[in-house]
Amino acid sequence: MGSSVGSANGIILRDTKLRIQRFHHQSVFSTSSRVLILNRALSSNSSSSLVVTAVSTVRQRFHLLHFAPSFIVLFNPVKPSPPSQTKRSKVELIKEQSNFLRYPLNEELLTETPNINEAATQVIKFHGSYQQTNRDDRSTKAYSFMLRTKNPGGDVPNKLYLVMDDLADEFGIGTLRLTTRQTFQLHGVVKKDLKIVMTTIIKSMASTLGACGDLNRNVLAPAAPFIRKDYEFARETADNIAALLTPQSGFYYDLWVDGEQVMSAEPPEVVRARNDNSHGTNFSDSPEPIYGTQFLPRKFKIAVTVPGDNSVDILTNDIGVVVVSDAGGEPQGFNIYVGGGMGRTHRIETTFPRLGEPLGYVPKEDILYVVKAIVVTQRENGRRDDRRYSRMKYLLDSWGIEKFRAVVEQYYGKKFKPFQELPEWEFKSYLGWHDQGNGLLFCGIHVDNGRVAGKMKTSLRDIIEKYNLNVRLTPNQNLILCDVRRAWRRPITTTLAQAGLLHPRYVDPLNLTAMACPALPLCPLAQTEAERGAPGLIKKVRAVFDKVWLKYNESLVIRVTGCPNGCARPYMAELGLVGDGPNSYQIWLGGTPNQTSLAKTFMSKVKVLDLEKVLEPLFYNWKHKRQQKESFGDFTNRIGFEKLQELVENWDGVIRSPTRYNLKLFADKETFEAMDELARLEDKNAHQLAMEVIRNYVTAQQNGKRK
Repeated sequence: MGSSVGSANGIILRDTKLRIQRFHHQSVFSTSSRVLILNRALSSNSSSSLVVTAVSTVRQRFHLLHFAPSFIVLFNPVKPSPPSQTKRSKVELIKEQSNFLRYPLNEELLTETPNINEAATQVIKFHGSYQQTNRDDRSTKAYSFMLRTKNPGGDVPNKLYLVMDDLADEFGIGTLRLTTRQTFQLHGVVKKDLKIVMTTIIKSMASTLGACGDLNRNVLAPAAPFIRKDYEFARETADNIAALLTPQSGFYYDLWVDGEQVMSAEPPEVVRARNDNSHGTNFSDSPEPIYGTQFLPRKFKIAVTVPGDNSVDILTNDIGVVVVSDAGGEPQGFNIYVGGGMGRTHRIETTFPRLGEPLGYVPKEDILYVVKAIVVTQRENGRRDDRRYSRMKYLLDSWGIEKFRAVVEQYYGKKFKPFQELPEWEFKSYLGWHDQGNGLLFCGIHVDNGRVAGKMKTSLRDIIEKYNLNVRLTPNQNLILCDVRRAWRRPITTTLAQAGLLHPRYVDPLNLTAMACPALPLCPLAQTEAERGAPGLIKKVRAVFDKVWLKYNESLVIRVTGCPNGCARPYMAELGLVGDGPNSYQIWLGGTPNQTSLAKTFMSKVKVLDLEKVLEPLFYNWKHKRQQKESFGDFTNRIGFEKLQELVENWDGVIRSPTRYNLKLFADKETFEAMDELARLEDKNAHQLAMEVIRNYVTAQQNGKRK
């Protein structure tokens, strides 16, 4: 295996002793270092500046100390890490021995077994795939693979959507899964079909490279295809960051298309930023100039957005990038957040979700260099001994923002400017019909938990194929049809409605912002249901809403995960349900509708059957004790968990009022207008359609009773 030689850290240090200790966690003048003095001559008038350059190899790290102008020391120091990092995790060893993520996957793919070994299972993640088994089938281990695409900003060209739809039917389980990071997941691919599926995706000018594994994942950006300078610049920036941090050593193409590289040309600014090593960021002699042999300590997530648009959950990312424009709408630079992340481990309080915090502002021409500097800071300093603590959020928590900023500035080569003032964040779903800004429309379609299946799948394909539409995937597991001519709106709306894909005003408001991870039966980490359980859980919430007389159009953000890893970002929800055992959830409260507050654990080990007993007093008191327009999340934060616990423990049930009858067919204008619009699709008026719905419902109920 070739070594990765290169890098590293050219840093001018004025306060020599202090800065070396801060960067390396211990003084480089360790007594255990073996020092070779190449030139002892040091003139009395030499500069007091010190330049440190670290050169990394697979097996060891050397440091060159240049005492300008004529004093050079080459030595092999103790490992520049805290004592707790003397060991490395098993995954780190696998990466080191993999020949840049080829071995042993290249051999395992050739065997007749339906699965691959443990080392190959770790390696294939970097290629965008997880090995899974069907946990519903306990009689045997039915192995398959999940493939995840890489779609910066959720961009899915027309051809790619049709290809993914075909692959799901021919090689998958007949469904497509839209993820919380604007990608597709294709489940159920067996080992013998992996290469043809991968090849097909690659030759459709798409990729799964880096969709999983210890490197930069899919870069988020607002999915709304607005023709507006800031939105277009955000999408372009997301594309460029994704290109900058894409692996370069060719392992992906070697395995899946026999070394043939099917790639489009990169923008020159991306190439320049990747190759620049003026501040010691690169492994100069490595096929992976940014990642080296070890890549990053853990997965790394980045999102780009515009001020006010929090459709991307900006604070949950390792890096959050916000376009800053001048008064004329021209992008000038970026605000940078760092240190967000969701994953944690049950019963280990030293693991936790964390919100990103402001790092500073940079001019627009520097964004790729800043992102690279942050990534390298994590590469060099993130923990590699215990993967539970390897995300960059733990480095921020350990160092603090000031020290983190100082180290990043050394790799960046400049000081950050002050963070620019931003408007308040707002969650935007972009569901329904909207103007793009160029005379065309886009239509945001709600997809329950991101699962495209059945008649919905067939109808979406028919529309996308017939009208040659491009698609964008949202971070909320929904889908946007782009570039729709106005004349197509009515027939598309009709086709969607016939497939059960209704305008958002006809969808239960609780469903519109809800998310769930796939969990069982295929995720090996799931402790209970999420996607399959979410519809029933939301029905329970709706039933409690009705019981305590909350209005139908009132809502809250519900997110469900089968384990504490947080793929559906439950720790930002107003009501987060995190699996902690069979049919059991932790309840997290305190997130806000605009996704800017972190929820906290309210109760653990709540069985599904007991969920209403907890929610009923919470929702009842929210209705009766909230302030004007106060969201459920804000209410729980204001009241405090201690008081909420008392309300649950002392709950005697809803105080019932006398039955009231309201014979008025339409209680408000909004309901009438919504019914009228739907009725026109069937050439009826609102009253006719409403009466038809009521009669059908009564008839169905009566037939059910007769049976």
